[in-house]
Amino acid sequence: MTDLASRTPDHPLLPALYAALARVDDPEIKRPITELGMVASVDVDADSHVRVEVLLTIAGCPLKETLTREVTAAAAGVPGVATVAVELGVMSAEQRAGLKDLLNNGQTSREIPFARADNLTRVLAIASGKGGVGKSSLTVNLALALAQSGQSVGVLDADIYGHSVPAMLGVADARPTSIEEMIMPVPVMGLKVISIGMLKPRRDQVVAWRGPILDRALQQMLADVYWGDLDHLLIDLPPGTGDVAISLGQKLPNAEVLVVTTPQQAAAEVAERAGTMASMMNQRVIGVVENMSGLSVACPHCGERHTHDVFGTGGGEDVARTLTTRLGYEVELLAKVPLDPALRLGGDEGSPVVADEVPGGAGEALRDLAVRLGRRNRPLQGLQLGLSPAGR
Repeated sequence: MTDLASRTPDHPLLPALYAALARVDDPEIKRPITELGMVASVDVDADSHVRVEVLLTIAGCPLKETLTREVTAAAAGVPGVATVAVELGVMSAEQRAGLKDLLNNGQTSREIPFARADNLTRVLAIASGKGGVGKSSLTVNLALALAQSGQSVGVLDADIYGHSVPAMLGVADARPTSIEEMIMPVPVMGLKVISIGMLKPRRDQVVAWRGPILDRALQQMLADVYWGDLDHLLIDLPPGTGDVAISLGQKLPNAEVLVVTTPQQAAAEVAERAGTMASMMNQRVIGVVENMSGLSVACPHCGERHTHDVFGTGGGEDVARTLTTRLGYEVELLAKVPLDPALRLGGDEGSPVVADEVPGGAGEALRDLAVRLGRRNRPLQGLQLGLSPAGR
């Protein structure tokens, strides 16, 4: 390339280059890099060699290679461009502060966007009365199935002590980028994900927090994370009816709750408490999911498949029926997810079962659940609209 002195500031290729770069989104923020002030300069010399300077939010940006590749491809796609060179710089403190103001729409207070009266994001809290019923597996697979349908989906792993969502998505060692105390969720498989596990200095560090600190951690993950425009936010709650469930109910009273149980009667009785707690916090229970609903195996003698009720039967129906009576509105059994080794294996390997081309029994049930939830409108009954009577 020629030196900077021989470049033409009003080169005829510049408008087309800026238009092409405007179609490149930042991998974390999901907005055009031109809009975010990340394109510091675009230079074209007399021989149509292009140099693009891109400013990263931080020097160690984990997705800088992705950004470099996409910027190069966009600029190289402009007719007449000979070569493209991308140079990476780093935003100054003032530029990062300006970016934070842009993302916050100029607001300085740390408010929870999903608690606003004009919020359009559907918040689904995945709850269970006890651990071990597959709540996190359901959260991850349901989120990915919703994203596969073209919706923008965020996942908040609020299971502070038992956070497992990052590992189930294959990003257990990922760390989020921070811009002036604003946290960027980790992008993975089309999802925006944040977990307390991503905010620890080390993966093996134990979280030993109590009430007030738990509340602040949840506030931070809701208010300090730049979620952007989401169609759905799925929250993986810790099991039971403790501090986090109460805190979430206070912060997001308009959230809807999906209760997960197994067919076992003992598990069903405990799951009913999780649904009752949600109602006490003015949240609406939209349905019940019965996990580990039956194991289908091929018979070595006849060759046909038979279903074995390893954990019994009827738990999901019982929870739905009890909550319908107790809460005063219909709570449906939305899905029965079979016991499927592929679901467990996908979680261990960081590859959710719904990502498979042929997902099998559990994957199909979870995809069907996503379709069913995607078609449901959020009910207005009990919704806090933030309205006050007008004076006469």
